[in-house]
Amino acid sequence: MSWHRSFANGKLYTDRGGGDLMLEPHSKPLIVQSDMTLLLNMKQAGAEEAAEKLLALAELVKRPGGWHTYRMTAMTLWQACASGMAAEDVMALLKRYAATSIPGYTEMSIRKWMGRYGKLHLELVGDKLMLSGSAELLTELTHHPDIGPKLASAELAAYLNGEGVEIRQEERGLLKQELARLGYPVIDQAGYHAGEALTVQLREETLQGKPFGLRGYQQQAVDVFCAEGSVHGGSGVVVLPCGAGKTIVGLAALAKLSSATLILTSSTTSVKQWKRELLDKTTLQGEHIGEYAGGLKQVRPVTIATYQILTSRKAKSDAYQHMNLFSERDWGLIIYDEVHLLPAPVFRMTADLQATRRLGLTATLVREDGCAEDVFSLIGPKQYEWLWKAVEAEGHIASVHCTEIRIPLDEAVRKRYADAAPRSQLRLAAENPSKADVITELLKRHEGVPTLIIGQYLDQLHSVAQALAIPVITGELEQDKRQLLYDRFRSGEIPVLAVSKVANFAVDLPDAAVAIQISGSYGSRQEEAQRIGRILRPKQGRNEAWFYTVVSDGTKELDFALRRQLFMVEQGYRYALESRE
Repeated sequence: MSWHRSFANGKLYTDRGGGDLMLEPHSKPLIVQSDMTLLLNMKQAGAEEAAEKLLALAELVKRPGGWHTYRMTAMTLWQACASGMAAEDVMALLKRYAATSIPGYTEMSIRKWMGRYGKLHLELVGDKLMLSGSAELLTELTHHPDIGPKLASAELAAYLNGEGVEIRQEERGLLKQELARLGYPVIDQAGYHAGEALTVQLREETLQGKPFGLRGYQQQAVDVFCAEGSVHGGSGVVVLPCGAGKTIVGLAALAKLSSATLILTSSTTSVKQWKRELLDKTTLQGEHIGEYAGGLKQVRPVTIATYQILTSRKAKSDAYQHMNLFSERDWGLIIYDEVHLLPAPVFRMTADLQATRRLGLTATLVREDGCAEDVFSLIGPKQYEWLWKAVEAEGHIASVHCTEIRIPLDEAVRKRYADAAPRSQLRLAAENPSKADVITELLKRHEGVPTLIIGQYLDQLHSVAQALAIPVITGELEQDKRQLLYDRFRSGEIPVLAVSKVANFAVDLPDAAVAIQISGSYGSRQEEAQRIGRILRPKQGRNEAWFYTVVSDGTKELDFALRRQLFMVEQGYRYALESRE
């Protein structure tokens, strides 16, 4: 084998044949640690490329200075397996960028967790649901206190036949949850029932007469999800940035499967938007589409409901009175919009729906509560993802300039902050009165550009709205009044709108090009992504947008702000820094 060395960007590379340039160890950007963490030196050559590759097998957890810290877990490695990677691929990727050797414990853990993926399969044999795997593993599982009771028979001899272990049909979802928690993800190939047939097609032009067709990545996402006979076809999650047309993927899957569909989403506003899109881009008529939210309780071949109504009850001891919606019709498809928000009661209901096709849609699979494992086991693995920057490069979403503006804590608040409890400190920092001057400055900087001022605390939002003489939308405002303000903003009648977290999800404000975030929900990565998503719709002209987050320097708010930005940094975005004295 002939090697040769060359220099590029001031760093030494080695060509080991085949055309791949390998960084020399002393200039490689990655340090792999024995606790499954990865330290990436963003100042080294190859770091940007490595950061993009690491998304397939690890999550970004912090970024102090010029170093990014990633963590590999069983969950991230199983997602890598679901995307087609093997342990050898992961090891090769790490070795390509690692400045030092891979710790033996880390390699052992990678091979252990990835080796467990595919060890267990669920299949339908005749009318029996069978769990297949090695006799040794199945024997071990039948003796486990959380697994054994979910199997179909109490006698071990009845379990271990030539086809595997028989499973009770009603235990299909719960068993997958428990096995994932034990470290054994199940590949479910037991299939799905067709559900109630529905005649529906996508239109070739919208009701407004505009040509309509799927973009290439949308078609790919639908094809992967609907692929019958594939390892994961029929259940799983599609991850696309806000504004990239996740709803369109849902409509296309519905049309391709042509079956009764239940759509679950995050708000009444989103219910209305789904209905508009269904009427505009499919052949469905109004009588085919039911709204199950607020005062409407319509159950029709396509029914759109909110998570809130499904999980509402009069008292904590009462049953969830609307959960029977899952059995009202023979649904052939359930679409979970904003699947990362899926509440625990719906998770439990989803455990009973494993014979129904399930499509999760989201801009980020990040869950701050650690329940990503449940999404994986009950909805399915991530089937398709297109990175935000890749969609931006094709012009399907706006190019966003992200800026963090750090300001000193107002003198009038300093002593109260120093004496306050940690939770109160965060709120004091978030409601820093000095932020008002920055808001005014930014509005002048982008005068005439449709702008959203986004915050967490209602008193703060009302104060800002009053000072600027602009309308404000919070959860206190009735739905019809919210919709009127959204419509006036879309028409350009209102140039600046203050909004609370009710606008985090599924609010279509296509012309919004500036977002000023003045407070947020602690270190919520998904909230940061969703708020940036409000301004991602393609724009006329240069197709640009601006996101500002205003933070009190030297306070707890700054620590949370850095964590909030992690998902966007993973996607390739960078936050410029501005400081105010």
